[in-house]
Amino acid sequence: GVPSCPPLQASCLCGSAPCILCSCCPSSPNSTVTRLIFTAFLFLGVLVSVIMLSPGVESQLYKLPWVCEEGAGPPAVLQGHIDCGSLLGHRAVYRMCFATAAFFFLFTLLMLCVRSSRDPRAAIQNGFWFFKFLVLVGITVGAFYIPDGSFSNVWFYCGVVGSFLFILIQLVLFIDFAHSWNQRWLGKAEECDSRAWYAGLFFFTLLFYTLSIAAVTLLFIYYTHPGPCYEGKVFIGLNLTLCVCVSIVAVLPKVQDAQPNSGLLQASVITLYTTFVTWLALSSVPDQKCNPHLLTHLSNGTILAGPEGYETHWWDAPSIVGLIIFILCTVFISLRSSDHRQVNNLMQTEECPSALEATQQQQVATCGGRAFDNEHDGVTYSYSFFHFCLVLASLHIMMTLTNWYRPGEARKMISTWTAVWVKICASWAGLLLYLWTLVAPLLLQN
Repeated sequence: GVPSCPPLQASCLCGSAPCILCSCCPSSPNSTVTRLIFTAFLFLGVLVSVIMLSPGVESQLYKLPWVCEEGAGPPAVLQGHIDCGSLLGHRAVYRMCFATAAFFFLFTLLMLCVRSSRDPRAAIQNGFWFFKFLVLVGITVGAFYIPDGSFSNVWFYCGVVGSFLFILIQLVLFIDFAHSWNQRWLGKAEECDSRAWYAGLFFFTLLFYTLSIAAVTLLFIYYTHPGPCYEGKVFIGLNLTLCVCVSIVAVLPKVQDAQPNSGLLQASVITLYTTFVTWLALSSVPDQKCNPHLLTHLSNGTILAGPEGYETHWWDAPSIVGLIIFILCTVFISLRSSDHRQVNNLMQTEECPSALEATQQQQVATCGGRAFDNEHDGVTYSYSFFHFCLVLASLHIMMTLTNWYRPGEARKMISTWTAVWVKICASWAGLLLYLWTLVAPLLLQN
């Protein structure tokens, strides 16, 4: 028969996911609730990082004499004071994101090879939220006592690698989203025998290409000049050419025969995302003539671009757009599995069989307002890979909030070519990945 709802624990903070939902909430699978709560932990760390970057926080901290040590010396732990410089700016973001990455990496190792909810470790994954929150807080407090030394420089390069991988994960999610979108609207058009669905697909395809063309035009205007900025011109021109080639391949007759749902909608989404990554790369170019986002504070208080060191301009347009895309993709990872087997294999998730889906619908009716165990016979996603994605997400948001600037001397943030090349290579890898999804059915018949 249908499994009954799991009993409520004595304390919902120490119990399992069923306690998290109230009676007014819709019933949800245990796996979905768990992923959302872990994602909320990540977003909590992001919120703390944003607060520590906000103006006025430093003055408020120094009003607490029992917290802050005057000056910029090393932390005086024995006196009960700490250097408040480590609680502010990029140093705070690095430590906060180190704490969240370490927390999720711990669960990545702990949850290796969990096959079903009958594994004792599944109870740790789906419950004990109060204790897990205490672990996160403990790691965070410890992270702020890490000596500066080479920590920031080493963690910067860890962030570069992690962010590169997360950009590729974002691209996979965009490709999958565009495929599912195109497939469903084409199915609706055939079912309803209506051209409105075709018109909708045409409208959004045209919109995405128009936005891409407008963005490329603005990139040429603001990030290139008639004389210098040769790198920017090459990056923009090469990525534009590659996007055009990918769009042509997407509508070739052989590709259409092998993948009837392939079309310009997916290509337009990838083109727009590649343009966005190109924008991110150009916003990190360490040349004041080619990058209007480079800022430095002079002794008289004015702000100009200069080659000696750059202060991060926290809330510029690339960071805001990147933060929004990060939030959407992270929530997307937590909420759904793909409609495509290849993406599920890549993201370590599983499609819901029809029999299991019917059982879940019965559980929804039985467990009103509660989470139910939908993984008794097998997990619906890889616990370990999900936490690894959150590790990469922690590193990516760290780089986004600090504008990919490398910590330098005297607590300055320096723009480097490393960030530029990493982002450009990520855009190229993403285009090659999408191109492979188009031609793979032609090369690999099975």
